[in-house]
Amino acid sequence: MKREVVVIGGGPAGLAAAISAKRAGARDVLIVERDKRLGGILNQCIHDGFGLHRFKEALSGPEYAKRFIERLDAEGVEYMLDTMVTKLGRDKTLELSSAKGLKRIEAKAVVLAMGCRERTQGAIMLPGTRPSGIYTAGQAQNLINLQNIMVGKRAVVLGSGDIGLIMARRLLLEGCEVVGVYEILPYPSGLPRNIQQCLLDYGIPLHLSTTVVEVHGERRLTGVSVAKVDPNRRPLPNTTSFIPCDTLLLSVGLIPENELSREAGVEIEPMTGGPLVDDTLMTSLEGIFACGNVLQVHDLVDHVSEESELAGLFGARFSEGELRPLGEYTSIRPGPGIRYCLPQRVSRERDFFLSLRVKEPMRDKKIVLLDENRKRLIQKSFPRLHPAVMVRLKVMVEKIAKAKGLEVRVE
Repeated sequence: MKREVVVIGGGPAGLAAAISAKRAGARDVLIVERDKRLGGILNQCIHDGFGLHRFKEALSGPEYAKRFIERLDAEGVEYMLDTMVTKLGRDKTLELSSAKGLKRIEAKAVVLAMGCRERTQGAIMLPGTRPSGIYTAGQAQNLINLQNIMVGKRAVVLGSGDIGLIMARRLLLEGCEVVGVYEILPYPSGLPRNIQQCLLDYGIPLHLSTTVVEVHGERRLTGVSVAKVDPNRRPLPNTTSFIPCDTLLLSVGLIPENELSREAGVEIEPMTGGPLVDDTLMTSLEGIFACGNVLQVHDLVDHVSEESELAGLFGARFSEGELRPLGEYTSIRPGPGIRYCLPQRVSRERDFFLSLRVKEPMRDKKIVLLDENRKRLIQKSFPRLHPAVMVRLKVMVEKIAKAKGLEVRVE
């Protein structure tokens, strides 16, 4: 099989990228999705808050996905469900596996939109036994919202990521007693609006600089031991307490799904866990683009859709021979106060959005873009900055036209 543009993943990123590629002129666009339906993680996110920026209204996850699926069908984009991409080559050749057998596809352009997965109990090396009753927050969300299976009666949430906050509220609404949310950092890692709407509005306690140091139970979880931590995140002696519970939800971070990318030889940025990209969202391999949570973990699906539409647009232009990578780029590196920035290199040929996250909560600061001579090209003031909230700066090409190296920092 031969295709102009193949999008790996049928979640919010893949849907937006495929629609954009089709509208940009790609005649033959294919989505490959391993689930039995399109929509990805949105299908189990029945809470509202999606689409506030894009549609100016609060939609649930399935409602947001439906709007894109309807556009996908209207554009005539082909998709294959219940199909796994088992291999991606540097030459943009894909190997697929499904109940119908094996397939091989030669693509002119590939868009990576595989999303991310949750960090598990084993990944954080949680001490103690291995009883039932320990779930990632997304796993519990799937069981409750899609399969109508209640996970427990008395729960502790470890980590204050957005899914964990939303599930703390969901458990409470379903009749479960939520003892509290325990966060190892000195500040919450979820969006401020979720702290307010999911914890404060429902009286669920949030314990900062505190973590689970041991789980107890043989067949079923009977409780957890929690302790305060020092600035180096090491448990403090004589602060340990036992909390009886039958359920522990883990909301301890997301990892971009880049096994296919690494196997193909795509260069990965260690801080984001996603590919290094330029201002067209092309990776280090020519004709392979990345977008959504496989590129960087987003806090708003509206930004996922906007970013993915760019990846689809440039993927279509590449497949038509209208876009070619340059031999020379201007690099952008994170400076003081910045955890990471993206894209990591730019062509100085077009305007782009610079995405970044700060290292810690701050007030009344400026984010500044400097050239190699420390000249200020862009600066923007922020009353509040928080690692949970991605900052996006519009960079006009005329501002950086003569720069040979760029740095973004907090001042």
